[in-house]
Amino acid sequence: MGQTTGKKAVNRPRAKFEAPRVVGESSEMRKLKSMVETVAARQCTLLVQGESGSGKELIVRHVHACSRRRNNPFIAVDCSTLRDTLLESELFGHVKGSFTGAERDTLGFVRAADGGTLFLDEIGEMAIQVQAKLLRVIQERVVVPVGSIDPIPVNVRIVAATHRDLKKMVRDGDFRQDLFYRLNVVNLVVPPLRDRREDIVPLAKHLLSQLSEFYEEPEKTFAKESLDALQMYDWPGNIRELTNAIEHAYVLGEEEVLTVKDLPESVRSVVTEIHAPEDAEFPTLAGTERALLIRSLREAKGNQTQAARLLDIDRHRLARMLRRYKLETMSKS
Repeated sequence: MGQTTGKKAVNRPRAKFEAPRVVGESSEMRKLKSMVETVAARQCTLLVQGESGSGKELIVRHVHACSRRRNNPFIAVDCSTLRDTLLESELFGHVKGSFTGAERDTLGFVRAADGGTLFLDEIGEMAIQVQAKLLRVIQERVVVPVGSIDPIPVNVRIVAATHRDLKKMVRDGDFRQDLFYRLNVVNLVVPPLRDRREDIVPLAKHLLSQLSEFYEEPEKTFAKESLDALQMYDWPGNIRELTNAIEHAYVLGEEEVLTVKDLPESVRSVVTEIHAPEDAEFPTLAGTERALLIRSLREAKGNQTQAARLLDIDRHRLARMLRRYKLETMSKS
């Protein structure tokens, strides 16, 4: 059995454009990067949590790059892509003849990452019996291949990630409590893009620069209204969706300056909502309020006092509304 299924090997030739390094100067990201640099120097296990596409693997790679293990293997395994029996063999290895088709000994991902970092993505999908063997790796620093009884010493840092509520899974009996506490020595939470809108433009510009290198073409830039649209959109798919949207615009944009029309329809629709005709579907009150806030801030070039004057409300009320709709980053105090 090969050692490639479910594995995202480090330093592999890039077959397609990927998400960028950790970019962001919002207060949330500054705190997270500071915490990463602190825990990177330690050898403790980590649990990284965040929504799908929020950049959990980017954070884990940053931990590895800042650690003493940086020159040793980084191996990422997506636990959700492997069946339980296959995951056990792929993680811990197996000996020849241990099951039908086991024609030779294999190392397994744990031993392949010896001296380095093993990243277990979507660990909430791991079966209970596999969790028990992983617990032994963490507690005793040994691995026992499938079909063997001989423990093999390993020196590997385990970092796990999930978008699921592991505490609830523990209560429901779907995740081992002892493993949860072993993994959750330090908990890193990656905020969604909608909660750090000030990072969207730097991320988008960085992606655009990376794309020009990837496609070996002249650099493109964003028109102001396209940057506004990127900041207005809520990005339910987070960095993964942003990466897709920027590549979409880069590939289809015919001019050097990318405008709103080059963005995916889902992002363009945010701008359309602000200028919707009267015969369009009747808007909700929340949607109308949010659109008016965005329009007033654009007209006032981010100045809260001027935006409040345009809306005929006091500045304190405007500030409360901006917080409610998570639009503070579009304004200047």
